[in-house]
Amino acid sequence: MTPDMMNCRNCNTMVSGNFCCHCGQPLQLSRIDVHYILHEIRHVLHFEKGILYTIKELLYRPGRGIKEFIKDDRSRLVKPMLFIVLTSLIYTSINHLFHIEQEYVDYSGDTKNSTTSIIFNWIQNHYGYANIMMGIFIAFWLKLIYRAYGYNFFEILILLCFVMGVGMLVFSVFALFEGITKIPVMEIAGVVGISYCAWAIGHFFDRKKVMSYLKALSAYVLGMITFFISVILSGFLIDLFIKHVGA
Repeated sequence: MTPDMMNCRNCNTMVSGNFCCHCGQPLQLSRIDVHYILHEIRHVLHFEKGILYTIKELLYRPGRGIKEFIKDDRSRLVKPMLFIVLTSLIYTSINHLFHIEQEYVDYSGDTKNSTTSIIFNWIQNHYGYANIMMGIFIAFWLKLIYRAYGYNFFEILILLCFVMGVGMLVFSVFALFEGITKIPVMEIAGVVGISYCAWAIGHFFDRKKVMSYLKALSAYVLGMITFFISVILSGFLIDLFIKHVGA
């Protein structure tokens, strides 16, 4: 090994330049300082391949943009899991800041200490993860209804991460408006959010057919219903098991 060559810290490949030719890892990482933080913020907000560009694409041409991500180019849009977690975090922050009373999920059980109430409370504080789980149920119905289109379950789940992420931004805008003006508009947000999701999903599968949008709305609503039924049923069964064990 020559003096100017070192092994990559990431893959242990011999490196003769500033970057590893095998994994692309830089030989020397720059220190984390204010310049690093500002660079990361600019990278996330960058119009091309960033959050603003992703939002623009999903609002303007959701079907084509998501198809390109799945089939052709996965570098132009923000990663779908990151997108839905980030947008859900934005809504959660606004909701907690203004103490919006009309929660995204509201459940009134027989007791606040029931397992179902605890699960719904967790959902209200972890929208990002809850949306991914709800997306699994919606994806099941979409796969069933649109089975002739040939998309697999995971591709449909990616579609939902993008679409539901924009849905959370819709909730964020309405929550911010309500927090500032004190005008209750969150029920309207629900209608607008679901309408967008149905439109975007229908646009993805077949934007030229009205039936495609109706199918998308049906699958979305069925997915939400089965998700909440499963939560309530799971909570009931857990409470029943605890009661039986403690008896």
